Order: sequence, then structure tokens, then C-alpha cells
Amino acid sequence: MRFINNREARIDLNMEVPFFTFPALSELPFIKHGFSTRLGGVSKGQFATMNLNRKVMDAYDDPANVEENFRRIAKSIGFDVNSVVLSKQVHKTNIRLVDESDRGKGLIIPRDYDEIDGLITNKANVTLVTKYADCVPLYFVDPVKKAIGLSHSGWRGTVGMIGKITVEEMGKAFGSDPKDIVAVIGPSICRDCYEIAGSTVDEFMKAFPEGIDSILTPKDNGRYLCDLWEANRLVLLKAGLQASNIHISGVCTSCNDDILFSHRKTQGKRGSLAAFLTIIDEAN
Repeated sequence: MRFINNREARIDLNMEVPFFTFPALSELPFIKHGFSTRLGGVSKGQFATMNLNRKVMDAYDDPANVEENFRRIAKSIGFDVNSVVLSKQVHKTNIRLVDESDRGKGLIIPRDYDEIDGLITNKANVTLVTKYADCVPLYFVDPVKKAIGLSHSGWRGTVGMIGKITVEEMGKAFGSDPKDIVAVIGPSICRDCYEIAGSTVDEFMKAFPEGIDSILTPKDNGRYLCDLWEANRLVLLKAGLQASNIHISGVCTSCNDDILFSHRKTQGKRGSLAAFLTIIDEAN
């Protein structure tokens, strides 16, 4: 699955700071979005070069480098770096409603929240940020209520159905109808690169009793290939989204580790990518 540009994902690697966009979201004029690569930053070593996380496992990047990387990717995508609101990911399914008072949290000012893997808002100039290196980014845009969401779905978040929970929280906060929501399953590890075994297999079988054959493929060694993209697609269908509004980017972080960070490919010696989603202030 070594490919970059396709029907659902676009990138210009000739840009000084390249990033992915998704045509399904590019068609919506009231938002800006992007997904970073490992290119165009200033970090060194395992973090080279566009690392967007101060700590990965037991390794620390220079905070000044991370801040400069955020400034560069913000300029490239076209949002105010001071508007970012960073998640505090712990592989759970908690969603936080954020607004203008949260701008800068996690980068410029400390966060006053923890254990947050998903963010939602309907406020302009509040840029949602979640971080990745194989796990699944889930983008949500409600073009009717002018609301957005961004959630981090690793295997735990997938079996916990964080995508469905995000949709439900958007319904509570903004009155969003799932049938109106456009979703993108962003760059993440593909089925061919992702093996699981033991209790993880059991968790998927419990979570997806009816669709498990489309998610898990048995191998001769007793392990399974796991399709996180398909699993999250099924979660979003269960949440009430229309099939035509669910878009899979088709970009694998492990297959494309020359331009993307992959936790599995590097055994944890890597930096972090990030997903960005913001509502444009249409008054300006």
C-alpha cells in the first residue's frame, strides 16, 4: 500500500512544509484542515524533523523545536498557532467540548484537563489538534450546524467506539444529526502492517460480533491482521453516518515511514504527527 496521493487524500511533497488534505473536507468552505508529515521541521534524531510532541515514550524533544514545528505547520496550513487546543491522549474515549477560552492549551499555556482523546467545537479560530504515529485520526464536520470534531482512535479507542461517542457528543452539544456529518478516517497503519494477538483479538471479537470477518484476517502463526480502517468505518455507520459521508484516506503510516512517523515500524523510536481541524472566522 505504498502510495500517497489517491482519490481520498492529497499532498504536495514539494511544499516547504507538506501536509495531507482530504478532498471530502476541502469541499467544505468554512473549515481548514490538515495532517502533518515528518518533513519540514527542525527536530533532530528520532524526532527528525517535523515532530509535534515534546515527549514520546521515554525520549524528550527540545520544546523550542516543537514550538517552531507548530509555527511552521500552522503557517503552511493557514491557521493561527495561538489558536491550537491539544488533546491529552491516554487511549480512552473521553471527549472535551472546547471554545475560545481553551486557545493555546497544551502548547502555549498548560492544559487544565487530562485523559482527553477527542475534541469538539463550533467556535471559529479554535484549532483542534490530536497526535499520531499509527493510530487512527477521525475527522468530523457537520456542515449544517457548522461544528467539528477530531478524535484519536487507537485499537482501544476503536473497540471503545470513540467515533460513535464523538458523534453522540456533537449531537448533545450542537444538535448535530449524524446523517449530516462528513467523516474522514485519516492516515494510520493499514491492515497489512498491523498484527494483533491474544486479548486484543478477544476485545475486537466482543466489540464487532457481526463484522469481525471484515476486520480480522487469521495468519498461520496464530496472529491476526487487523483492519482499523474498516473497524472505524463500521463504528461510524453504527453512529448513524451515511456510508457516502465516510471517507478512508488510504494512507498507511507504516508503508510510508519515509514521510510519516510509525510507532510499530520504529519500535517506538519516533516523533509524532498531528491532525488539525478548525472553523474559519467567516466575518474576516
